[in-house]
Formats: sequence, structure tokens, C-alpha cells
Amino acid sequence: MLISARRLKRCQFLQILTTCFVLSLMLMWVQDDNDFVNHIKSYSYRYLINSYDFINESLSITHGNSDGTRNYKYLMTNQDKCQNEDVLLLLFVKTSPENRKRRDAIRRTWGNELYIRSQHAANIKVVFALGIDSDPVKSRIVQRELVAENTRYNDLIQQDFLDTFHNLTLKLLLQFGWVNSYCSNAKFVMSADDDIFIHTPNLVSYLKMLDLIGVQDFWIGRVHRGSPPIRHKKSKYYVSYEMYPWASYPDYTAGAAYVVSRDVAAKVYEASQTLSTNLYIDDVFMGICANKVGVVPQYHVFFSGEGKAPYHPCIYSKMITSHGHLDDIDYLWRQATDPKVYSLTSGFLGDMYCKFVKIMLLCRIHYVETYPCSAAWS
Repeated sequence: MLISARRLKRCQFLQILTTCFVLSLMLMWVQDDNDFVNHIKSYSYRYLINSYDFINESLSITHGNSDGTRNYKYLMTNQDKCQNEDVLLLLFVKTSPENRKRRDAIRRTWGNELYIRSQHAANIKVVFALGIDSDPVKSRIVQRELVAENTRYNDLIQQDFLDTFHNLTLKLLLQFGWVNSYCSNAKFVMSADDDIFIHTPNLVSYLKMLDLIGVQDFWIGRVHRGSPPIRHKKSKYYVSYEMYPWASYPDYTAGAAYVVSRDVAAKVYEASQTLSTNLYIDDVFMGICANKVGVVPQYHVFFSGEGKAPYHPCIYSKMITSHGHLDDIDYLWRQATDPKVYSLTSGFLGDMYCKFVKIMLLCRIHYVETYPCSAAWS
């Protein structure tokens, strides 16, 4: 009986402790600026957001009642880019007018269409999505430079909205609108920032396998689940309750890089025509569009987070994207596509060696947002 009494007291103590904890959370619940509580709220909301239509209904626009963001005209289209060709991948790079050096680096490395065609027997198309320079003083000079650049490369897709952070959703509409009008024959569509490194040979090999099985409803990237809106007014990502009243966003992939199949690109475009574009965070808007048409994002462990991927052949053999590359694109491209990478990492011994290396690089106590620890076993 003595033991039972002690156990009873312990249970009562745990119940009281749990009750106090829950009550404290409830008291904190109303503090909208508490990040920890916001994440708890948003993740508890996640099932409702992903499973029901009330979010789509609240953000829908009625036919003929446009929110005024769909009337921008094309300044450069390159509408013949995909014409009469079998395109495996259309790769849209989000860029700004002044980022010429980044575009040139991409053209000679991972965005080199001729290299991918000759070395990997795949037809990819790389285009750059942009608006007009937001500085009225230099916009005319910049625009002349862009026209000359496009005359040389024929790969700029531009509309006449201001190229600013708060117009990123317009850039997303530009991408999917252009795909729908001029490149609907592409089997896969990728959207990426211009500071991303993409291991296109690895990506092309992966997409070729998926194409063989005729994959549909395909959307991969770095998935964010149960993310809450940022309510701090000083934040770059601030979203007001009027703009988005719910505690959680639908699941979505980071806008830095993601890939969708042709059918998803068409569905997202159709959905985008029925939803308000006031929400200027483009990757979240993409998630809302996909949620409306029932498409769920898939997490791929070799789509990086905000951090750069470790520099090592065992990483290169599997990597798809790495974030935050400006001055090292050429170096990383040479290293990642060196034939020695395959010889070092192939076979039983190479596989065991790389598992050990990836564990050491990725499974750290202090997490660096590149690839997750689970990637060490992939």
C-alpha cells in the first residue's frame, strides 16, 4: 500500500505539473509576438490548413474582379525558346536586372544548355525571369543593357513590374504564365534563385528516371511544414492579419529552388488566376496555389536550406542544390562535375567511405541548415 500511495502522489504531481504547463501555454497563446508559441499554434493548425478549403475560399477573387496584378505586359518573351522541341526541363532563374555577373556565371556552368545536351543527352532550357529596375534614374540605362544582353543570349523573360522583394509573387505569376503560353511541352519546370548552385547532371539523371515512369503530381524541394506567418512589423517577411489571417501556411517548398512536373505547372497556373496575389511571399503563394489543386510537396534531402553544402566529393555525388553561391560558382562546378567524383564514391568501399564522411559533415550537434543528417544514408 505504501508503494501504491507513492505512485499515486507521483501521478498527482505529474498531473498538476502538466496542467500548469498547459495553462501557461494557454496564457501565452494570445501573445502573437511569441515565436515559440506561434510555431506551436501553426503546427497544430497544419492539418486544418492542408486538409480543408476555407483558406482557399478566403483568398479567392471573383471572376472579373482582378486584384490588379495580372495586366503587366511583356518587354521580352523569347517565345520560341521551347518551340517544336522535346524539353526535359525548363529552368526558370529568378534574377534582378543588375545581376548580370550572376547570370553569366550560370550560363557558363550549371545553366549551360549545350553542355547538358552533349554530355548528358538531355534537352534543358534555361531562362531568367525579371522585372524592370526599381531605380527611375538608372532604369533606362539598365534596360538598354538588358536588351543587348537578350539579343546575345535570347534567354531573358521580362515584364514591366518593378523588380522588388514585394513583387516576388508577380515574378512567380510571370514564370507560370510564360510556361503555360510558350513552354507547356516541358516535362518538368524548375524555379530557382540566382544565388543557387544546381548540380544539373544529377538533377537531369533523376528527372530522366521519373520521366520513364510518367510521374504526375510531382513537386519536390526543401519543404516547410506548419510554418507560421511572421507578425513582427520590422521583419522583411512581415505579413499582416489582413493579408493572411490564419496561424499557419499550407506546406510549401522554399522558393530558392523547387521542381514540379508539367501537370502541376498547369494546375498551379490555373489556381493562381483565382487567388489574390496580395501575399507577396512567392513560395508561400505557390503553396497556397498547390494546396487549392490538391498537390502536396515532397521533401528531397539534397535540396539545401539556407546554408552552403559542404565541399566534398561525397556530397557532390548526390547533391541537387546548394544555396548562397556568388563568387564560387565556377570553382564548385569544376569540382562537382570532375569525373574523379564518380570513381571515388562508387562501389562498396566508396559507398561505405561516403556514408562515414557524410555522417561527419551533416550529423553535427550544432545544426547547419544545409542537408539533414538523414541525407548521410541516402
